[in-house]
Amino acid sequence: MNPSMDFASHPIDSDRMQWTPMGPPGLSFKPLRFFRDGSGWMYLFRLEPGTRIPRHRHTGEAHGFNVAGRRQLLDTGEVIGPGTYVYEPPGNVDSWQVVGDEPVVLLINVRGAIEYLGPEGEVLGRVTSADRLETYRRWCEATGAAFLATVEE
Repeated sequence: MNPSMDFASHPIDSDRMQWTPMGPPGLSFKPLRFFRDGSGWMYLFRLEPGTRIPRHRHTGEAHGFNVAGRRQLLDTGEVIGPGTYVYEPPGNVDSWQVVGDEPVVLLINVRGAIEYLGPEGEVLGRVTSADRLETYRRWCEATGAAFLATVEE
């Protein structure tokens, strides 16, 4: 990293980004920053109405700010709406779904990995910062979209 850049701002204009599909229908993201050594990432996460996030565990902490739409936490029934911030400590396990007719948009900072869990708590899949970065790189190459996210050196 250039020492003169250590304290410089690195703006990302998310309005210039297209939503990148994440695999399952109804899920897309706009990556903003991928952290050094694969320690995590920050992104805008969009979920279409009716989309459900399966039971998962965070190996590191996660911070989520609800920008638009409403989602329901399936373990508690609590509904999270725009303007609500949710902190998830390392080891947190949850599942949730979009409620209403409006897409949900979240600003999320994830540290560590996300592990998707089966009925007995077994890990069925794992997503890391490197996985999300690769998804974004491949999508940019396939569509000709400009690579706009920040990747720490």
